[in-house]
Amino acid sequence: MRLTTALLSKMGEWSKKYANLPERYIDRVTEYVYWRAPPGKPQFRVRKMQDRKKLYFSVRRPWTESFQLENFVRRRRDYAPIEPIKNWSFFRGDRVEVLVGSDKGKQGIVKDIIQERNWIIVQGLNTKVEIRGRTKDFPGFCIRIEQPLLVTSQVHLVDPFDLKGTPIEWRYTEEGDFVRVSTRTGKIIPIPIKSQETIDYKTPELYAEQPKDTRANDVTHLTFEAKLKTFEMDIMDTMGIKEDRVPKKYYWY
Repeated sequence: MRLTTALLSKMGEWSKKYANLPERYIDRVTEYVYWRAPPGKPQFRVRKMQDRKKLYFSVRRPWTESFQLENFVRRRRDYAPIEPIKNWSFFRGDRVEVLVGSDKGKQGIVKDIIQERNWIIVQGLNTKVEIRGRTKDFPGFCIRIEQPLLVTSQVHLVDPFDLKGTPIEWRYTEEGDFVRVSTRTGKIIPIPIKSQETIDYKTPELYAEQPKDTRANDVTHLTFEAKLKTFEMDIMDTMGIKEDRVPKKYYWY
């Protein structure tokens, strides 16, 4: 099986949906330019601008400062080969069964998706103990942090018919819907409503428009029309100002 690093160069589809951020913003924050010509100085463009083509994805999300720092210190040997999954099958709110580790056989709810690494994080399972706040006079306190699980070999979806882990397949129904089906019982495993959750809202229907949002009524009509005019010319046309000044003659030689 041939491994590829295609997913290392971009964010996954479900990561973008959860971030609920414009794609141009995500591209800008994930870009790391090694060299760029000064603005307005075309004579300095003797070297080609180089962007970072491969990104190191981890549990830290690309729109955070920790992601930027992590990618700044990473070396080429740290990039892991990833096999892309054509039809992503694990969503927030799914019940899964852990197949490895000390929590083998236990079931939990998917808390987070890291599609770039084929990972999911299950709430309360596959945890690692960390001691924080340790000082000379204080022993610190222990916290458990969930670690990612590989969806291809370390977890199974739970069949709602018998509440047991099962492999699944994507199939079409007679109505033309593309659904997940348990290969053991043939029952459909519906996608939970929690998969629609983003950073901004739990479900789109419950989201309240904010003052800086573009209103739904404004999307239906044109709010801006680009013109080949300077800012001053546009203001003069809008206010009906006519230019009656005569420019002074000058010579450039």
